[in-house]
Amino acid sequence: MVEATAPESFSTRDRDRAAFTAFIRLADLWQLSTDQQITLLGSPARSTFFKWKKEGGLLPPDTIERISHLVSIYKCLNILFPDPQRADDWIRRQNHYWHEQSALDRMLSGKMADIIDVRRYLDAQRGG
Repeated sequence: MVEATAPESFSTRDRDRAAFTAFIRLADLWQLSTDQQITLLGSPARSTFFKWKKEGGLLPPDTIERISHLVSIYKCLNILFPDPQRADDWIRRQNHYWHEQSALDRMLSGKMADIIDVRRYLDAQRGG
């Protein structure tokens, strides 16, 4: 049996930097404001957010989990909508499932459960 392990040279700091970089790319595609980015990351202090952006650093497990769900949402949207612009625009469209709120509005409540709810909704839409 082959065990999947990260190379020893790939540190937790490297993992966190890669996760944060992926989040920043996603935030650019979704045209998220700084305040929206901070909310989706779990509301770290603004100074912490800008430190992560400039220097990297270790991210709390909650933040890593949030980024993981957000990247999964992005991936699912790109499976459901082969047109990248349509996939990125979907996040802001009103949705009957959330009582005419957009998925972004739902996730901006700041609760991890709402990010997970959007992910589950999209997973169900693609049959996953």
